[in-house]
Amino acid sequence: MKLATFLRADGSQAIGSVNPQSNEVLDLTLACQLDTPQQSAVMQSMLSLIQSGAHGLEMAHEHHVKWNPRAVGPLSGIRLLSPLPRPEQIRDCLVFEQHLLNAMKTWERLTQKPSLPISPLWYQRPTYYKGNRFSVVGHECEVQWPPYSDMMDFELELACVIGQTGKNISESDGLRHIFGFTIFNDFSARDTQMDERPLGMGPMKGKDFDTGNVLGPWIVTTDEIKDPQNLNMQVRVNGERWGGGNSKDMHHSFAKILSFISTSETLHPGEVIASGTVPTGCGLELGRFLKPNDVVELEIEGIGVLRNKIVRPHQEEKA
Repeated sequence: MKLATFLRADGSQAIGSVNPQSNEVLDLTLACQLDTPQQSAVMQSMLSLIQSGAHGLEMAHEHHVKWNPRAVGPLSGIRLLSPLPRPEQIRDCLVFEQHLLNAMKTWERLTQKPSLPISPLWYQRPTYYKGNRFSVVGHECEVQWPPYSDMMDFELELACVIGQTGKNISESDGLRHIFGFTIFNDFSARDTQMDERPLGMGPMKGKDFDTGNVLGPWIVTTDEIKDPQNLNMQVRVNGERWGGGNSKDMHHSFAKILSFISTSETLHPGEVIASGTVPTGCGLELGRFLKPNDVVELEIEGIGVLRNKIVRPHQEEKA
């Protein structure tokens, strides 16, 4: 299933099952109220659905199969939000070696300083930082260019959503803890990121600004993703293909990532863990950066297209 969070025409929020082929959405919140009102709390939000475990997923599937016409409407009649408007946690990894090598070359050119070689530890354990879960938006939302930056960039990433609580998860058991997969666009103020890099504390205002984290357009449940480690990925800006790759090039798989992160730490349903940028999946690697009003489309096989326009309301004051 492709599960979305959306606003109805009357402004109320609901979750639904999307059929992209027919351009329809089944309002699961409404369908549950109509058919099984005693269990309607499960379908009140994506988080409540995820937290309900196998029971909630089975309920959603039953409603999806039934496809109650009284709860079905056109996709054009709703506004998609982030499938998880406020994730329990966001962790963003960096597990594509070629992305790192490409980015290092550009850093050297822009800063006129040599980069350090990739640490041997990078090859042994997946590295990550924790993002701002309060700055998440969804498909077609306008991304606000922060006024302190002149170099805005996108990042094409595959993300998993945790569906089952776990601690000290074995690598062989890792995928069982995933509810589904979605697309993550980690917008970045690159010039600010370069300024902050020598501080050694990880991303700050180079990553943390309202609307800077984008998820969507929906979550695809794991039963529809045959192999998360073999998905084609591409990015287009204003309809022009800029780059892309395949998730098979992740040096650390999602199973290994979950195993490492959960070491002595509990993972909870509703957490989002992203892969990091696929090679050539950001402007930094290409030496090309965004302009005001550019439209960025991230596409991942089996999931769909995540589209956003970047706007710069402070453009005149920076001119």
